[in-house]
Amino acid sequence: MLFEELAKLAKNLEKTSSRSEKVSSLAAALGKLDPKEAAIAARLLTGEIFPAYSGLELGVGYSLLSEAWRNTKGLTPLERRKLTVTEVYEALVKAAGASGADSRRRKLRLLQSLFVDMSEEEVELLARFIMGEPRLGANEGLLLEALAKTTGADIESVRRAYMFAGDIGDLAELLLSGVKPESVTLQLFRPVKPMLAEMAGSVREALKECSGRAALEFKYDGIRLQIHKRGREIRLFTRRLTDVTSSLPDVVEKARELIRAEEAVVDCEAVSFHEGKPLRFQDLVRRVRRKESVERMAREMPLEIKAFDILYLNGRVLVDEPYEARWRILQEVADQSILIERVVTGDVKEAEEFYELSLSRGNEGVVVKKLDSPYTPGVRGRYWFKV
Repeated sequence: MLFEELAKLAKNLEKTSSRSEKVSSLAAALGKLDPKEAAIAARLLTGEIFPAYSGLELGVGYSLLSEAWRNTKGLTPLERRKLTVTEVYEALVKAAGASGADSRRRKLRLLQSLFVDMSEEEVELLARFIMGEPRLGANEGLLLEALAKTTGADIESVRRAYMFAGDIGDLAELLLSGVKPESVTLQLFRPVKPMLAEMAGSVREALKECSGRAALEFKYDGIRLQIHKRGREIRLFTRRLTDVTSSLPDVVEKARELIRAEEAVVDCEAVSFHEGKPLRFQDLVRRVRRKESVERMAREMPLEIKAFDILYLNGRVLVDEPYEARWRILQEVADQSILIERVVTGDVKEAEEFYELSLSRGNEGVVVKKLDSPYTPGVRGRYWFKV
């Protein structure tokens, strides 16, 4: 696919207000593409250049874009090359890999080498992609419908497959390679979006939503982490699926020692305490953003694991198991010291006392969970309630 063809598609999507027409345009375009090209197009159109789990960051801002545009404006090469989507993407990958003292210069040269062979419309679109603001109305939901349409798959099975793929580009490549959405499932070291909780006005209301009996867990203002483990290899992913393993060596060591399984995916909060009270998220986030002095920060602000769910164990995907069963498995796998504080009750008074206990310890409140709830990645269903 030529980049100018992607630019035309983007222009048409921007002009079209009809959802069904957008889906049809996307489906027709994706159906003509090589699976790897489709992966690139899907990411760019939704404003995500790289998969979150890849760790790649472009590191190109408005200033650098403006300079590249000024340096190439008005330049007309003797023979303008027609760039493919793949060529443009490979240049962006190179730019993301540029580091060191001359990284800015190398990124500038890469951008200029692209811009000089592009029309103004292509330059404008690429700049919007780079800034993460395509503003085309082509969100993930539309892409999923388009993938269902072009492959003839059921939309619900495509949505479920996306929960496990975690990246729209990866999913597009899989489905257009002939993989059935039903066979897309959780894999080690490929993070899935975390399950989310609905708001409830009170503990009583939350218990009622859970048919009168539920599990209550402390709600920390911590860093949501997904721990992936195979042997001694550990990788840590945030709720946005960003790999932060290198920033949290203390959590890596705790996971190695205290999760007793060959392979596992565990959902948890990482928290830190000062004089018995949990530190705020605003303080903790310095740990995951830290690229330098990581060991010093680990000593100054050590993190603890508060594990509350398990999604995968030794080749077995657990997301469709009821919450109660997953908790029993977690108890067998995780050391008692890293399990989140929890109570199971149908008594409103006992539940409210547990809520007050959580608040008294400096926490945000509680999460109330249906005992038969599956784990639905990325979905805010009526299974978990935060109070």
